Amino acid sequence: MWAWALSATMLVCGSASAQQTNPLLQNEAKITEIIKSMTLEEKVNMLHGKHMFSSAGVERLGIADIEYADGPFGIREEMEPHSWNSINLKTDYATFFPTGSALAATWSPEVAYQYGKGMAIEARLRGKDMILGPSINIQRLPTGGRTYEYLSEDPLLSGELAVAYTLGSQDNNEAVCLKHYALNNQENERGIVNVNVSERAMREIYLTPFEMAVKRGNAYGVMAAYNKVWGKWCSENDILQNQILRNEWGFRGIIISDWGGTHSTVGASVGGLDVEMPGAQYMGQALIDSVNSGAVPMEVIDAKVRNLLRVRFAIPAVPKEVANTQMTSQPATQQIAYQVASKSIVLLKNEGLLPIQKNVKNIVVIGHNATRKMALGGVGAGVKTLYEITPLEGLQKALKGKAKIKYAVGYEPAPRARRGETVDMDAYNKKMETLKKEAVAMAKKADLVIFIGGDNREVETEGSDRKTIELPFGQDQLLEAISAVNSKLVTIMVAGAPVDLRTVNKVSSSLVYSWFNGSEGGNALADVLTGKIAPSGKLPFTLPVKLEDSPAYALGVYPQKGGEAGADVFVDLVNRSNFKAERKSEADYSEGILVGYRWYNTKNVKPMYPFGYGLSYVPFTYANAKAEVKESNLVVSFSLTNGGNQEAEEVAQVYVARPESKVERPKNELKGFQRVALKAGETKQVTITIPLEHLRHWNDFQHQWNVEKGKAVIYVGGSSLDLPINCEVNI
Repeated sequence: MWAWALSATMLVCGSASAQQTNPLLQNEAKITEIIKSMTLEEKVNMLHGKHMFSSAGVERLGIADIEYADGPFGIREEMEPHSWNSINLKTDYATFFPTGSALAATWSPEVAYQYGKGMAIEARLRGKDMILGPSINIQRLPTGGRTYEYLSEDPLLSGELAVAYTLGSQDNNEAVCLKHYALNNQENERGIVNVNVSERAMREIYLTPFEMAVKRGNAYGVMAAYNKVWGKWCSENDILQNQILRNEWGFRGIIISDWGGTHSTVGASVGGLDVEMPGAQYMGQALIDSVNSGAVPMEVIDAKVRNLLRVRFAIPAVPKEVANTQMTSQPATQQIAYQVASKSIVLLKNEGLLPIQKNVKNIVVIGHNATRKMALGGVGAGVKTLYEITPLEGLQKALKGKAKIKYAVGYEPAPRARRGETVDMDAYNKKMETLKKEAVAMAKKADLVIFIGGDNREVETEGSDRKTIELPFGQDQLLEAISAVNSKLVTIMVAGAPVDLRTVNKVSSSLVYSWFNGSEGGNALADVLTGKIAPSGKLPFTLPVKLEDSPAYALGVYPQKGGEAGADVFVDLVNRSNFKAERKSEADYSEGILVGYRWYNTKNVKPMYPFGYGLSYVPFTYANAKAEVKESNLVVSFSLTNGGNQEAEEVAQVYVARPESKVERPKNELKGFQRVALKAGETKQVTITIPLEHLRHWNDFQHQWNVEKGKAVIYVGGSSLDLPINCEVNI
């Protein structure tokens, strides 16, 4: 305890140069004087929720409350002070930004910066100080309930985008809160599960995005996850919060609990948590009593208050009379949402049907997702959005006067039984058969069929993982019936996570992944399908042939054995005192560092579509790979040519293999990437600079990072399995 207090004191002092560059350290002397003038009650009053989405300042000293904005892909509507109920304002309609996996599919830090900026602009209009995001946990499970919200299965891609999002937001006076720290990779049993992971896998895979966003983005906030790591709740985990986050990475901001995720007073206080949200069960009067009894040193309280005041002074408070006086969603931020969506769309397969040709005059659009809006649904953060362009609306607008569009529902989601009610599945099945017959009859007469399916926000939802990645609501059977009468079939998958494409891929002439793509998603999709812009998104995760091919399922470590792997009771996040503590759930990360494509490539398991994959309407040619070590960087250069007749963008990817390594390594690993815009026929010389630090590995025996010397093979190309050029260099 006292050793930690000493470390915290040392961190407060810092160096003169650090204080000059870190906005959080500009007011240390002022903060010291404020803390001296505060009573214990005033200090503790800052360390827990005041309202559902705020923590208290000190009115006597003119220190404003901290207002939190939920969630990471759109500013949630204004809520009642102590509930999840809306207060029904007319000005809190926000922009629905594409969700996490969509942002990651852009592979663009520049786009991620604009995303963070757009979120900050809207949060400031609402009087918010800190966005509860970005969500940057690794997508370990294809079935993960929040895969759509997270960025990628790869730590470098996740980290680069997290850094850019953080900078984009904080450069515009809005703090971020990185979540969920750490190893919150499943929703089932997330409130009780204990993660057993090697130190190497934890450091190299799961902590890397957080480390990058803290060190390079100077994130002001971090949210502790619900789960345990190595037997300790994340919200009171000394190793994660004190030793790694603060002492190693130099984090100077605030650590807040996930809502209802605090479990003790002394443990949480000494373990590094600064703010209990949203109530005061543990860090209210109980904390005052713990200080008075000597169980929690005053130095620990003062360090927490200092962290809060640092953030408070770094982010100017929005006056209450100014907040919520303008419409949240603005044309400039809507345009950012469009740019993200348009660069995220992934073309997986194309046998000549895309872009839609001018001679196509009779189009049939089929599928419930053609008209379904995705801003809301399921459990967790949603967006009360000003508008949302659906795929059908986008196509109708883009093709007006050029082609006739007819629409058939084709399928509908199964009805959900309310408590005490039963669902008439026979009636549902009869209706589905009728819808299928109508859709097939219309498809038979069409020049082109566009099927829009996938998941929705009820299927992919916080609070529970999916049991399967198979398409719901009979979509495979419907697609087979459609393809039997019309082979000119373009299939659009609207989803935030992997789905089973075995049937889809077989029957579709063209196949597109379109994500939960925000307010402008329908316009962006239409512009890609019609050829106004060339598709340029790349998969941020691996699409497996079948679920059992993915590492945790292949090894049989998920779902966890022993006890039901069901969702947590997700009723009351405000007074959630029962985390089913009597039950135990152990998540063994037996795949180690072989997460995502690392597993598939190393184990020679063929995916349906690999990590980093995405086609364009033009061919790209890679040539002349060269690499050299310059000081502390690996510099990779090559030429990239657009061989088509349309301007397009390609995401060039650099993977590194260490064939002579003395430690276990994946077959290769992503170490650099760059989005390159090329005019028709243009060739560019591309240079990607990779810090040698990115080639490091964690030594479990020495408990430190090492950069291994020796030969490195550099592979360059358009996906993790399409790497046409390579070269060697000595590290």
